[in-house]
Amino acid sequence: MKTEDDPKPDAHFPIRTYGKGELALCYIHGVCQQSAVNQFNKWICTAPGLEQSLLDTGMKCRSKHYTPAQVRLIVNVFGEP
Repeated sequence: MKTEDDPKPDAHFPIRTYGKGELALCYIHGVCQQSAVNQFNKWICTAPGLEQSLLDTGMKCRSKHYTPAQVRLIVNVFGEP
C-alpha cells in the first residue's frame, strides 16, 4: 500500500492477455523465448493442480496466449513475476 511518505508506487502485475512467450519471459530471464516457454511449461506441469485448472478454463496445448483468467491462476500459484 502506498503512503504519502513512500515515493515508490506499489508494484503490480497487470492481469491481461499475454502471449505464452511473453509471460514466460516475465518469470524466466536471461534465456531465449523458446527456452523460457519450455521451462515455464515444465513448471506448470509440476505445480499441483495448475495444469488441470488451466485446461478447465479452455486452454489448449497449441494456444499461443493465456487469457486473463489463466494468467490469474498462474499468478496465484507462482506469485507476481
